Amino acid sequence: MHNSLNWINYFSQNLKKERIDWNIPPSITQTEKNNILASLQAWQLGETSEGTNLINAATKHAKQLNDPNYTDAIKLFIKEEQKHGNNLGRYIDIIGEQRIKKDWGDSMFRKIRGLNTHMEFWTIAVITVESTAQIFYQCLKDATKCKLLKQICTDILIDEAAHITFQTERLSLLYNNKNAFMRVASYYFYTVFYFSTSLIVWFVHKRLFKAGHIGFSNYWMKMKLKFKKTIKKLKPETENINAENTFSHLL
Repeated sequence: MHNSLNWINYFSQNLKKERIDWNIPPSITQTEKNNILASLQAWQLGETSEGTNLINAATKHAKQLNDPNYTDAIKLFIKEEQKHGNNLGRYIDIIGEQRIKKDWGDSMFRKIRGLNTHMEFWTIAVITVESTAQIFYQCLKDATKCKLLKQICTDILIDEAAHITFQTERLSLLYNNKNAFMRVASYYFYTVFYFSTSLIVWFVHKRLFKAGHIGFSNYWMKMKLKFKKTIKKLKPETENINAENTFSHLL
């Protein structure tokens, strides 16, 4: 029934892999730095969360399912995210810039997460953010010729693909345990949350996205595709769910 032990094994092995050669000197230009630094600093801060509230929600959820391994899997997932933050922070230090300690977007997102202790909300939030992160880090990689930064981005992108699979499996379990009415309501919420958050991320980091050669229409198309591969596939074809009609002109 549960796949948590497999994820523990995966994360444990993946954390041992070294994909970054820190002996490579950074070669970022001032123009590149102007385009990416603010977003790089903000994203670095967002990757450094201790994950206390998420661990608490996961522990509560694990007890309900009698799946103690799930909490350990979540802890390793958080550790991998923190690795991303540490690597980004190390790069910021190397290029002689300052790490930031506060960002309004990060603060808002952390407050929203802190208000909810249910695993379902955490899971949809993580899927949404990880989906935007895949585009973000690809654009960051494409916005510079710095080999070191490209390696850092590649390492993160490899991790993020598995993260989305990990969270989508959990959301599917939570979704399928609901009755028909609650599935309709939940799917509506997922859709609104996903695309609303996607819009916010675009407007906050559009300079970085554009530097990585992604305009809004391309960004939105990619986010729609990721939605279909994660959240939309939760809905069986036989279910008559019309929640996505709210975004029919977008989807």
